[in-house]
Amino acid sequence: MATGTEDKRDPHDQAVDNDEQPFLDHLIELRSRILRSMLVVGILFIPIYYFANPLYEWIAAPLTAVLPQGSSMIATQVASPFITPFKLAVFAAIFLGVPFLLHQVWAFVSPGLYRHEKKFAVPLLLSSILLFYAGMAFVYYLVFPLVFVFFTTVAPEGVAIMTDINQYLDFVLKMFLAFGIAFEIPIATMLLVWSGISTPDGMAAKRPYVIVGCFIVGMLLTPPDVVSQLLLALPTWVLFEVGIFMARYVEKREQRED
Repeated sequence: MATGTEDKRDPHDQAVDNDEQPFLDHLIELRSRILRSMLVVGILFIPIYYFANPLYEWIAAPLTAVLPQGSSMIATQVASPFITPFKLAVFAAIFLGVPFLLHQVWAFVSPGLYRHEKKFAVPLLLSSILLFYAGMAFVYYLVFPLVFVFFTTVAPEGVAIMTDINQYLDFVLKMFLAFGIAFEIPIATMLLVWSGISTPDGMAAKRPYVIVGCFIVGMLLTPPDVVSQLLLALPTWVLFEVGIFMARYVEKREQRED
């Protein structure tokens, strides 16, 4: 006969509380998942490196399309023609491997999550992958054309625009990473509410500070021009508002279920 002290929690949640692995086992598992991630990135690197030069041409297309007649990209260092495609292949392998890398993170932390936490974690994981790629697509198809047109039109008369291929790649990777992370703001907002650190109303009350912060981050992560700053700051602000809207929706849904 059941007693009044019987644990009525979900069996999965009880197993999470009772199944505590030693710290060393966690380190071994973490090492295993890191090695798997490195292996996948290495496997992706091989075919990507084979097409590294055409891939670089695609990456450079937004700039080369607006270069003045007779201008071209240059390599100012002896090893740049080799190092630049190699670096591009490495980062392209990492970017393409993001779904697998995040899956390894999920597989590492999921055994310690309760059932209701897993219910939200999976959609957040999938959304974070899509938003990261959306940020990269946004910067390539919208930001780069506008920024490079601006840069090439404001050059002083008589100045030949010939960008170094390695410096251009560094600029592109920095912008991809900045916008990819910026597009994760709705996920970060959801996590703050989900973890109880803040509430949708509490974050909405801090909106003026967030707006100022968006422009400061845009100033720090983008080239020193108003166009790039606005193209990062405004979407970041909009995504913050989207995150608040989603957090309020989830909060109301949980209240109805309770």
